[in-house]
Amino acid sequence: MCDTAEIAQFLIANNFHFENNCAVLSIDGYPENIFSTVMQMLKQNPDLKVYAFHSATPRGVTMIDELRNSPNWFGRNNLIIYDLGLLPRHVFASKNMWIIKSDESARQAQQIPTAVKSTLSTNELPWLEAGFCVELESFSPRKLLQVVSQGIAKTQAVANGDTSASDNSLDSGDSGDDGIILVGIDDDNRNVGFFASDSFG
Repeated sequence: MCDTAEIAQFLIANNFHFENNCAVLSIDGYPENIFSTVMQMLKQNPDLKVYAFHSATPRGVTMIDELRNSPNWFGRNNLIIYDLGLLPRHVFASKNMWIIKSDESARQAQQIPTAVKSTLSTNELPWLEAGFCVELESFSPRKLLQVVSQGIAKTQAVANGDTSASDNSLDSGDSGDDGIILVGIDDDNRNVGFFASDSFG
C-alpha cells in the first residue's frame, strides 16, 4: 500500500508487482479500474500481509492507523501490517534527505489522531507539527525500489527466524541497524501486528 498514486504507479511501471507476486495499490484508490476487485481478493486471503510505503508526512504517518482500523481497508481482518517507512525517525538519522516545510503540512499535523501520536517519539511529533516533511518522490528510483524490496525481504527473513537478515544493506552509504522492530500489537480480539523498520533502506 502506498500513500500516493504516483508511488504506486512507479512501482507498477517497474513491474514490482510481477516480480514480487503482490498487489500494489494506493490509499487513494489507484489503480482505479481494478482497485475494488483487487481489494475484494485481498480481504479474502487468509495469509495476507500488508506492507505500507509512505512519505514522512502527517498523511503518511497516519496511513497505518487507517489501514488497521478502517472498515474500508483491513479493520476486520487478522493480519500483520509492516511499515517500510518513511518515518520522521528515519529523517533524523540521515543527513542526505531533502526536507521541505509548509504551512499546509503543519495544519495537517494538527489533525493527526491521538492513537497515531502515541506511536511517534517526542521528537517526531513536534517536527511534523512544525510543518517539516520528506516526500518519497525526492528519492531516486533505485533507492525507492531498494527500500521496498529490502524491507519485504527482511520481514520475511525475520518471520522465518533469520535474525542475521537485519544486518544486510544494499547501499554502502547506509549505516546503523536496519532491523525490523515491533511497534505494537492490537490485542482487541484481533491478532494484528505493526512492524516498522528502524532505518530507511
